[in-house]
Amino acid sequence: MSAQAARETAREIVQTFETIDAGALKALSERGRADPSVVKTVRARTVAEGRRFRHLNYVRNLEAHIVDEPPALLGDDTAPNPTEALLAALGTCVAVGLQANAVARGWTVRSIEVESEGDINITSVWGTGDLSEKPVGLTAVRLKAHLDIEGASPAELDELVAHAAQWSPVLNTVRNPVPVTLARA
Repeated sequence: MSAQAARETAREIVQTFETIDAGALKALSERGRADPSVVKTVRARTVAEGRRFRHLNYVRNLEAHIVDEPPALLGDDTAPNPTEALLAALGTCVAVGLQANAVARGWTVRSIEVESEGDINITSVWGTGDLSEKPVGLTAVRLKAHLDIEGASPAELDELVAHAAQWSPVLNTVRNPVPVTLARA
């Protein structure tokens, strides 16, 4: 889908944009303030489907979402690749934060769109290709928030974007080093 087609689709969605319940958001926020030490463990299970690089990802009791590779990386091109899925998760987390904070400020959200892009050198081919000294993984990520929010000045929208970036769990996981282990089960 072209960027123009995506924007037109987004405009159609705007006509049916349903905001979150401000009272429920306030109650959720108050619970967080009452006990800021709560830590929740989230889980996902990834299963190789056996069809090239297609993988089924299971979260909670939801249907599996698929992650695949494009043909240039020997996949079937049936779903986003892992890096694209990461960018989608990042954009979604930022969008959720923008929406929640706009609602908490009493503003009317008409639409939110977050564009995510990143740069990656893929020549190492998961450790089977060029293994010379180079960064592995994304070397730069750029996000752009398109906001149609009633009741906020441009300066307030800039502050909203900065605030969402400061408090986005996924953005901060990507931005800040976090211990990750991988072991054979």
